[in-house]
Amino acid sequence: MGIGSMAREEKAIIYVTSAYLTNSSLIPQLEGIEEVQFEVELVQFVQVRDMLGDGRLIKRRVVDGKGEFPMDCPLHDSLLRVHYKGMLLDEPKSIFYDTRVDNHGEPLEFCSGEGLVPEGFEMCVRLMLPGEKSIVTCPPDFAYDKFPRLPANVPEGAHVQWEIELLGFEMPKDWTGFTFQEIMDDAEKIKTTGNRLFKEGKFELAKAKYEKVLREYNHVHPQDDDEGKIFANSRSSLHLNVAACYQKMGEYRKSIDTCNKVLEANPVHVKALYRRGMSYMLLGDFDDAKKDFEKMIAVDKSSEPDATAALNKLKQTIQETEKKARKQFKGLFDKKPGEISEVGVGEPEGNKTDTTGSGEAASTADRDADAKEAIPRADSGLAFEEERPGLLARIWPSASRIFSSLGLNRCTIL
Repeated sequence: MGIGSMAREEKAIIYVTSAYLTNSSLIPQLEGIEEVQFEVELVQFVQVRDMLGDGRLIKRRVVDGKGEFPMDCPLHDSLLRVHYKGMLLDEPKSIFYDTRVDNHGEPLEFCSGEGLVPEGFEMCVRLMLPGEKSIVTCPPDFAYDKFPRLPANVPEGAHVQWEIELLGFEMPKDWTGFTFQEIMDDAEKIKTTGNRLFKEGKFELAKAKYEKVLREYNHVHPQDDDEGKIFANSRSSLHLNVAACYQKMGEYRKSIDTCNKVLEANPVHVKALYRRGMSYMLLGDFDDAKKDFEKMIAVDKSSEPDATAALNKLKQTIQETEKKARKQFKGLFDKKPGEISEVGVGEPEGNKTDTTGSGEAASTADRDADAKEAIPRADSGLAFEEERPGLLARIWPSASRIFSSLGLNRCTIL
């Protein structure tokens, strides 16, 4: 504990009472001693940081950088320049990449926050100072198992070690002094990056890009009606893209809340109505979903094909939900008063349905096939910005929502 409070090259005397003289293999066991005086000189130390808190992703600083931690670290999205060497932990001498050899001696340049390097790599670099060298040991799920740009010589499930040197970084542009058009152009570049991440399935990273621009928009003030209209449209588009990310992540309530921000400013925004209606349907709030789809037709006749398709999908989802619920609770009401029926009793093992409330009994293929029918046409203006139609996940509501859709309550039934 005392050494932990010392600085490099510091000399100190540490007095330890018997209550803190715990057993240690470094010093002999002492009996009947009330206090021990240690004369300590801290010659050198290596900072070790457990990035995940479970001992799997470890960063060891071997050469100090310049600046104050963490103020001078690239915590925010930045353009980074690093040299690194990658090795397989199972084969310590097996180097699969070295920028000084495989990149013609040039450092790797990449923008953080864009999924361009493995997640564990980026997490550690964000906590480095310029000039710092660190050794990082990383598990497969934070290294290359989930990284699409997999080096051919890194096997699946490989634990890796990186030797990383942060040469420097450039902070993102500050909009101070920018004209309105320059701000909109820079915002569009960030949005385009977010769209790419969305297409790659990196919804959390995409959402962070959209939200970054929305935060910066709090300090932007259009000067006339034309600028105000451009600004409002851009902000609405960003909110709807955030809602799309939440929807893909299965956080339907947050998707609805984000759509509401657009509808508060423009109650007849067709795309916001559609996206909110889809989130309501995925959540199991079928009445609210129906209201949004019907309102689309009322406010914009050109949206009728997409709204009609959504209403048909909604009707099918309700029917499938009720059918599933009837099958799941078949025989529950067939008993005489005072008797309780065993749910699912007598069904063949292969025909038993999931009664856990998670909806996992429906196969992934069935859910994906259903979701395809609910996706708007690519040219309808309701699809995600620059996004190809994807698959909507998890259409089936949980058991609590099944009860609600039937107007039943579990406790009342029992």
